[in-house]
Amino acid sequence: METEKLKVGAEHGKFEELDPKAKKYLRGDGANLEALLDKKLKGQLSVKEKLFGQSAKAAAMTEKWLMPTEHGYLEAEGLEKTWRIKQETILQEVDIISSRQPFDMVLKDLGPYKVEYTLSGRYMLVGGRKGHLALIDLITMNLIKEFQVRETLRDVVFLHNEQFFAVAQKKYPYIYNGHGTEIHCLKEHGAPLRLQFLDKHFLLVSINKLGQLHYQDVTTGEIVANYRTGLGRTDVMRVNPYNSIISLGHVGGKVTMWKPTASKPLVTMLCHHGPVTAIAFHRSGHLMATAGVDRKIKLWDIRKFQALRTYSGHAQSLDFSQKGLLAMSNGSQVQIWRDSGENHYYRRYMSHSMAKGYQVGKVCFRPYEDVLGIGHSMGITSILVPGSGEPNFDSWVANPYETKQQRREKEVHSLLDKLQPETIMLDPTKIGTVKPLRKKERPNRAEAEAELDAVVEKAKSITFKNKTKGRSKPSKKAKKKEEAVLKAKRTLGEHLQAEERPFKKLKPDGADLPKSLQRFAKKKAS
Repeated sequence: METEKLKVGAEHGKFEELDPKAKKYLRGDGANLEALLDKKLKGQLSVKEKLFGQSAKAAAMTEKWLMPTEHGYLEAEGLEKTWRIKQETILQEVDIISSRQPFDMVLKDLGPYKVEYTLSGRYMLVGGRKGHLALIDLITMNLIKEFQVRETLRDVVFLHNEQFFAVAQKKYPYIYNGHGTEIHCLKEHGAPLRLQFLDKHFLLVSINKLGQLHYQDVTTGEIVANYRTGLGRTDVMRVNPYNSIISLGHVGGKVTMWKPTASKPLVTMLCHHGPVTAIAFHRSGHLMATAGVDRKIKLWDIRKFQALRTYSGHAQSLDFSQKGLLAMSNGSQVQIWRDSGENHYYRRYMSHSMAKGYQVGKVCFRPYEDVLGIGHSMGITSILVPGSGEPNFDSWVANPYETKQQRREKEVHSLLDKLQPETIMLDPTKIGTVKPLRKKERPNRAEAEAELDAVVEKAKSITFKNKTKGRSKPSKKAKKKEEAVLKAKRTLGEHLQAEERPFKKLKPDGADLPKSLQRFAKKKAS
């Protein structure tokens, strides 16, 4: 940084030379000081521009020391295509630590498998359809716990940390701890098909065979909400990380969005002409990807509820990475698409083919690592996807190397900072804002009487000038006060009536009516 010079043009007020990393922290272009005639204003703006340059330089220095690692993507040369590069070729070029990330676990008799990662990406939870559960530490590659529940298993999800996880079994969802001990059996949920966990609200969400959506607070054990969707059985459910809204995909091609404080869906979108098979949300929360039986994969802008792109293809599972890569599975094929930066135009970035006969059930990106986890009918596979993970982690958000004491402290702080279910809404930026003014409501009887008394007292307190020739007699003054009180009452009554009654609609002329109704129009008097 010593060789980097930050020059501020005193006359032009613009940065002539600036490091590219520092340039992105500037607040737009500098002011044009050459056109200013006021010397005082010119001097003040030049000082401001200098301060802006210093702050941009300081921010670049902070980024250099706090975020030293940069993400990278596969780059093709000439006619070469990135999606033709095999995993064997990538493993030959990466470092030793990254070369240990890919693995293939063959478990023939207990699949298909579901894969789930913690927020820090250190621990992986594996669940087989025939009851096999395993908790793995991916840094040390140690098997923490493995056990068999001897029951059909449909979905797995971590709770607030790796010490607790929920499993959707044949009849009810169960909660286990890290040692494999059953903690709770949630019989109120019924037979669950999918599970999701809202980490900021400590809410476990499930959808069962009857299409009932349940929200349960895992800290108090209270059922926060229980709604019947009314759109039939569904096993497609994802949570939007931006606003914690639960989205369900239904057999009629609709996608509904729910929150625990509303008995009806906030949004109902017709996304496909057939059953919805998969939903995924971008990290920003404004982009949604859906796949359907109609062999269409669509990208939606949630802010406008509008389809941005439509692609031909079929996907049984979708997932967005931290850097915006989109993974999709179809049969034994896995494809990863990348945004080209042109209005969310996704193109094929990588491809991976499983062995013949392997049916992929779920794809899931590992946080803070360039790794994609694949759960299939014959076990679990992990592959390298360069550029998929965030290269720099924030230890206040998710720390893969946290100690036991740090984990306890984080758990306490997260419980203290727990958000209430009422804070879940489509636009979370409205939280903490001033409620907009509503139309004045009709006052009750006591308020109306109090307002009338105030108007009468004000009218009685009016003082009249003394006039000559007998025009200021007490009887005439009393009469004037009485007239003032009646006028004030009349004005108040007209004002209240104008607020209550709507504007009178003008009757349409005969010429404005349709031809079939013109004979019913009122005829003008001749």
